[in-house]
Amino acid sequence: MKNILVPLGLSENSVSIARLQYVIDFAKELGGTVYAVQVFKELPRSGSLPSVNKTLKGISVNTIEEKLNAVDKKGVTIIPLPLENDLLEAIPEFNLKHSIDLIVLGPESSDIKNPYFLGETSGSLLKKTEIPVLIIPENYAFKPITKVLMAIKSGIIKKQNTLSPIIEILNTFNAEMKLLQVKTSEFLPEDAEFQKDLAKLISSFKSSENGTLFQGVLEHLNENYPDLLCVFRRKRGFFAKLWEENTVLKKDFESRIPLLVLKGALRD
Repeated sequence: MKNILVPLGLSENSVSIARLQYVIDFAKELGGTVYAVQVFKELPRSGSLPSVNKTLKGISVNTIEEKLNAVDKKGVTIIPLPLENDLLEAIPEFNLKHSIDLIVLGPESSDIKNPYFLGETSGSLLKKTEIPVLIIPENYAFKPITKVLMAIKSGIIKKQNTLSPIIEILNTFNAEMKLLQVKTSEFLPEDAEFQKDLAKLISSFKSSENGTLFQGVLEHLNENYPDLLCVFRRKRGFFAKLWEENTVLKKDFESRIPLLVLKGALRD
């Protein structure tokens, strides 16, 4: 994961500085470059001078630099990246040229009055991007990842390179990964088979029967005390209900440890 992108200021809470510091610490361990993104609204060409839009872009760079001055860069290469208008369109376009390996997002506020885990923009990015996403809880301080809990329904992996991010994390931190297979009402006999590349990564295995994968995860988090929770984004199964809306409610899913969502489906 050499190129890591972190959008700043997606929500009104003040977690972007803490999240940016986590990203820097994480990138230092992996030897990666951080792209710190701030969106600016470019004025219509017909009604504005090019110099005005250039100024807006410069203001966005200054805003990023102000946030970078509040963190310890630790020698990591950090590139201020002002992107025009729509983040959901700008990131895929940027990715085509620079091959982003990971997007780091933050959840909405942990305030009990806020019902959302992910807001409109963050939820849309998680839903629509093919880039792996790492979600860092509010004010979560970086620490080496020694234990990973991967939660799945199916052990079948169809897409190439799906496991590359978690393999790199396991190798970088010399971490161990426990696999939790949650058998729901949709469980099929072939789901019990494990793709060999996945099987090689597992230090231990456990299965449980639950109504949803989320319920199974909640039951086993306190038992395993992982530093990272890893799941797969699927067209059906986990997150299936969440695809109906761009926002994600806390009652449907929430993680208080870093959550890595790998791209692609296991079984569509």
